[in-house]
Amino acid sequence: MTVHYDNGYEDEYMIQEDEWDRDMLLDPAWEQQQRKTFTAWCNSHLRKAGTQIENIEEDFRNGLKLMLLLEVISGERLPKPDRGKMRFHKIANVNKALDFITSKGVKLVSIGAEEIVDGNVKMTLGMIWTIILRFAIQDISVEETSAKEGLLLWCQRKTAPYRNVNVQNFHVSWKDGLAFCALIHRHRPDLLDYSKLNKDDPLGNLNLAFEIAEKHLDIPKMLDAEDIINTPKPDERAIMTYVSCFYHAFAGAECLVSSLISTLPSCFQLLEWIRRTTPWLENRTPEKTMAEMQRKLEDFRDYRRQHKPPKVQEKCQLEINFNTLQTKLRISNRPAFMPSEGKMVSDIASAWQGLEQAEKGFEEWLLTEIRRLERLDHLAEKFRQKATNHENWASGKELMLSQKDYETATLTEIRALLRKHEAFESDLAAHQDRVEQIAAIAQELNELDYHDVAAVNQRCQNICDLWDKLGTLTQKRREALERTEKLLETIDQLFLEFAKRSAPFNNWMEGAMEDLQDMFIVHTIEEVQSLIAAHEQFKATLPEADAERQAILGIHNEVQKISQSYGIKANIINPYSTITTEQLLNKWEKVKKLVPQRDGALQEEMARQHGHERLRRQFAAQANLIGPWIQARMEEIGRCSLEIGGTLEDQMTQLKQCEHIIVAYKPNIDKLEGDHQLIQESLVFDNKHTNYTMEHMRVGWELLLTTVARTINEIETQILTRDAKGISQQQMNEFRSSFNHFDRKKNGAMDTDDFRACLISMGYDLGEVEFARIMMLVDPNGTGIVSFQSFIDFMTRETADTDTAEQVVASFRILAADKPYILVEELRRELPPEQAEYCIMRMPPYTGHGAPPGALDYTAFSTALYGESDL
Repeated sequence: MTVHYDNGYEDEYMIQEDEWDRDMLLDPAWEQQQRKTFTAWCNSHLRKAGTQIENIEEDFRNGLKLMLLLEVISGERLPKPDRGKMRFHKIANVNKALDFITSKGVKLVSIGAEEIVDGNVKMTLGMIWTIILRFAIQDISVEETSAKEGLLLWCQRKTAPYRNVNVQNFHVSWKDGLAFCALIHRHRPDLLDYSKLNKDDPLGNLNLAFEIAEKHLDIPKMLDAEDIINTPKPDERAIMTYVSCFYHAFAGAECLVSSLISTLPSCFQLLEWIRRTTPWLENRTPEKTMAEMQRKLEDFRDYRRQHKPPKVQEKCQLEINFNTLQTKLRISNRPAFMPSEGKMVSDIASAWQGLEQAEKGFEEWLLTEIRRLERLDHLAEKFRQKATNHENWASGKELMLSQKDYETATLTEIRALLRKHEAFESDLAAHQDRVEQIAAIAQELNELDYHDVAAVNQRCQNICDLWDKLGTLTQKRREALERTEKLLETIDQLFLEFAKRSAPFNNWMEGAMEDLQDMFIVHTIEEVQSLIAAHEQFKATLPEADAERQAILGIHNEVQKISQSYGIKANIINPYSTITTEQLLNKWEKVKKLVPQRDGALQEEMARQHGHERLRRQFAAQANLIGPWIQARMEEIGRCSLEIGGTLEDQMTQLKQCEHIIVAYKPNIDKLEGDHQLIQESLVFDNKHTNYTMEHMRVGWELLLTTVARTINEIETQILTRDAKGISQQQMNEFRSSFNHFDRKKNGAMDTDDFRACLISMGYDLGEVEFARIMMLVDPNGTGIVSFQSFIDFMTRETADTDTAEQVVASFRILAADKPYILVEELRRELPPEQAEYCIMRMPPYTGHGAPPGALDYTAFSTALYGESDL
């Protein structure tokens, strides 16, 4: 969006700009000339600020150098620019520059900030031309003409005497360069010889003028001679801009000289006024009353408000005019203007400096006197109040800071004292300002000549002395507290180290004492040797343990040393441990006593175990002989009972002999029992030298006795059965052969499966019911075992003749002494125990008349066992 600026300011030369804009559109050469001229003009001002531009449409886009240019040429401050790089920052800066131009009464037509930011060449050149018109051309005034017309008239007046020069405009009138040379020669004839110039050498004329202007007049080269010559109509704006620089270089200095000379009378009057006023301001005679001092103050205020301001303006204007004149003269290489003696600007400045100095002292003196009179009583009362408050606060502080309570304090108490002391230091620092205020008030009372200043000074000195003393005591107490804290922290660290090391060491000693006093129970020499080896290893650690004990005691001794060396009187107790050095020493002594005791106990135990080992070997030697002997006898008995070749009587003879041998071996068993009793009394529970125990020996011996007795009984029963049944020896051998064949375990008995297999091999067609009936006969107790005797009974029953039952009845009648019944006592007396018990259990009671109680019916028993008897 394009912004239009119009503040109502419009002159004739501004109205013509619309026509110039249209012309410029028709001739691009003018644009090129304007670029060079405007760029050089801008740089002639920007170099005063230490910068320049290279590309006029690019370097003004962000508005920063544009604002700087306006500040340099106007001598005024513009608003602070935006330093951002965004588009809106640049637009804001350009708008600030355009607003400033508008504020100077310039009408900006179709020139907007967006076009400048976008780098619009036409708008940028138009804006710079507007600035040149306003700040370089507008203020030119010659014979009641101004701006462009005034500049043209000035050029005509200055070049009128010169041949071949006829300035009618600002374009073609300047093409041959003579007009520029005429201006230079008119004001500085020493710079060129106009008579030697040739109208037909425009290039040489122009370059000569440009070089002299740049070198001697400080006018930068703004035009190119070739551009002016090669352009039918040079750009008017470029020529005007360049010519305006000549005007300001020559005409400005002449006007200032005239104006400065006209100010000489006012300069004299200003000096006279300064010389009259300075003695009045230098008068320092104080008044006695406040009213008189107030009137004097009112006179001084009237001087400051009414009399001095016009003189300040007058002096400032004189200095500005004089400095401007000297600058212009120096730029144009003319001699400096020198006023008459006593009327120089330096004379005014020197006199004015004296006036200012006198004024400053006068004002300070007035204010000092007034403050002194007004504040004397107030300051005295204020001093008394502040001094009293401070003295009340400081009361007792010296005694408090002199205490040595830290000597008996613990670490926790020391830290509390330090925090309390830090709080006091903060309080002390806060009172620093109060002390300084008291001293400042006392100083002020001295400066105001207070009547009782001696008492004030004495009281202030007392306060300051006490303050210095409190500061010294505070520092000393802090140092003492910090030193004590460090000592107690060191002790605390030692206590912590003591606790960390004493606790494991104490536990080690307690464990060692437990181990050394432990009731060990061992059963072998190896176990004792293991205990001795462990004990030796323990003794090997004693030197290291003793070194640790000494190190722990060294920590305790270091604590005691610090306490004694630095006079710490506090009751120091280790907060980290309840273990004392006395406890450690006592336990260590006990450990040292227990070590040799343990040595003795282990040696005693070693001797005892050697004795046990002898008992073991003695027992093992006998057991290793007796055990195999018993086993051999058992095997011999088994072989004897299973033999088929000999008669039952031969087997009986062998068994009797074996029984005699066994009975004769009994002393060996008794001796083994004696050795075993010694082992038990010595609490020896294992014996690696033999696999036999006394229990094994007893069981084996009892089993041997039982087996030989049972085997003899079985042989006797077989003989009885053989005789009763009439079984031949060959049949007995056959029964034994069959039984042995099916006795798979070879233990003298068949189990149920073996017996079933035996029956099947003999041709029995067995069902479950029939086999159960037979098992009831051969195994009435349900043991699942069929003995050889039961097998013989079953086989003789199965193979006997029809008169077998009668034979059995006849046999029982003989035993019963021809009675129809038989008594239990008779059966037990006449039959072997097993056969007697067998008959007693199976024989029904006798139900006939005349029989005593307990009589048994042997006829019914025989009939049930062998069939119906004919008796």
